[in-house]
Amino acid sequence: MSKFTDGMRTLTGGRGISQYSMIIALVVIILVFEWLTAGLTLDPTNVINMVQQYSYILILAIGMVMLIIAGHIDLSVGSVAAFVGIVVAQSMAVWHLPAGVAMLLGLVTGAVVGAWQGFWVAYVRVPAFIVTLAGQLIFRGLNQVFGNSTAVPTPASYNWIGNGFLPDFGPDFGYSNPTLILGAIVLIAIIWAEVHARRKRVRMGASPKPMWVSVVKVVLLGGVTIFATYLFATGRVGTSFPVVGIIAGILILLYSFLTSSTVFGRHIYAVGGNASAALLSGVKSRRVNFLLMMNMSVLAAVAGMVFVGNAQASGPFDGTGWELDAIAAVFVGGAAIFGGVGTVAGSIIGGLVMAFLSNGLSLLGLDASWVSVIRGLVLLLAVAFDVYNKTQGRPSITGMLINGVRRMFGKPRRASTITEEGIEAQPQGLDKPVGEKVDQLPLS
Repeated sequence: MSKFTDGMRTLTGGRGISQYSMIIALVVIILVFEWLTAGLTLDPTNVINMVQQYSYILILAIGMVMLIIAGHIDLSVGSVAAFVGIVVAQSMAVWHLPAGVAMLLGLVTGAVVGAWQGFWVAYVRVPAFIVTLAGQLIFRGLNQVFGNSTAVPTPASYNWIGNGFLPDFGPDFGYSNPTLILGAIVLIAIIWAEVHARRKRVRMGASPKPMWVSVVKVVLLGGVTIFATYLFATGRVGTSFPVVGIIAGILILLYSFLTSSTVFGRHIYAVGGNASAALLSGVKSRRVNFLLMMNMSVLAAVAGMVFVGNAQASGPFDGTGWELDAIAAVFVGGAAIFGGVGTVAGSIIGGLVMAFLSNGLSLLGLDASWVSVIRGLVLLLAVAFDVYNKTQGRPSITGMLINGVRRMFGKPRRASTITEEGIEAQPQGLDKPVGEKVDQLPLS
């Protein structure tokens, strides 16, 4: 029995199955709606439509969780997405730019907007809440100025990024060939990652996990991959895996690696966990905050462009309420309201919970007003559950995910001297030389 318990703890990363509560909640929600809707929830056509309709929330949640970890928030993402969307649509309709050039212009526009907002947050030290609230008004207004408050259609060559699919090829087996190949690649990657992890532990002199733990992990992840491949490969004729799903998947992998395996990712957690300790450790908080704000606007630009592609037009009301969807996904996914805690994977799970909840309630024919009420209650209960765990003296379920990072910055450090010019840091710094003055104080 003890071996089984030890194995379960190893399978769940040493912290028990409770840390996967939101994944379990997602599975329960899917199964309940699958039963209530008589199989419509997991119908291939419905799943494909969900990916196309809700991917923009997942893309926004990636950037929003990084901001919230660092102790900030962005209330302008919906307006920025709408502004970029109308710029891209106008550049093709009026300036006759090719679709590729128009998308590049959209990314540059997002970067410029992010630099503008990042400047006020990082260097003028205006709270991000105020800067982005102003940005919400500014870029909503610019959207209507550029588009004359009318909808601007986009060409079919551009709409492919929002409502297109992987092109089919090869003999007809009754399934989408590119989707089958994509599923096989993901399955092989899962197996390779587990084998690589075991070999790495052996090379480092550590004991590998029990073989049955690796087998169970691969079987669970592989089973989900095979089932998802089956759903997408058996959709209506002419469909396969959506292009926007590929875009979202690449961004999720990229930013998961960035936040968990790079120095910049550790700096984000350091700034959000303890800004003073981060400064004394040599973390350049201004640069981190500036880049995070810019990154959020670039991701908002991507979300806006894929939404316009799906809608086949850019309108004056695009992006309305998107910031609330992204923030809800992040907090449902386990991020802490005081910063320092959160993961990209958790936010994606939170986004999927909200998406399946909205989709299931809509399939049941519930009025949109009641759907909003229920989504709000889910958000409140998710945050209250996390806060309750903390007040009971137990570690936050999601907070345990980054305890290793916090312990890294909990080591004793050399004494520091606060002068009129700033803080004289004498840290065992991450990237700042010993004795260099830190010319900024912790941000709010």
